[in-house]
Amino acid sequence: MSSLWLAACAFVPHAQAQDPVHLEVRDHHFTPDHFSVPAGQRFLIVLDNHDDTTDEFESYDLKFEKIVVSGGTITVHAGPLHPGTYKFFDDYHPDQATGTVTVTQEP
Repeated sequence: MSSLWLAACAFVPHAQAQDPVHLEVRDHHFTPDHFSVPAGQRFLIVLDNHDDTTDEFESYDLKFEKIVVSGGTITVHAGPLHPGTYKFFDDYHPDQATGTVTVTQEP
């Protein structure tokens, strides 16, 4: 029975992974400060910190919080998400470093 279940799982459709979204933070601003991803799929954010300070990449909407040291790179797994707009920010510089993710429903 176990092998039957495993064989059945092989045919379950999975959301396809897309290329990682690359962001950088420099002078306490994200570049890009906006990007789009398709609904219902997991995605990867790679953030490079070019600031002279440690930053805290955070999103209440996306439910993550991660420290990135000066000169460091972090990776965040997110999704799958419903269509909408989701905010992210640097918790140490919340008035300067902000951005959004737009999640779109593919036709």
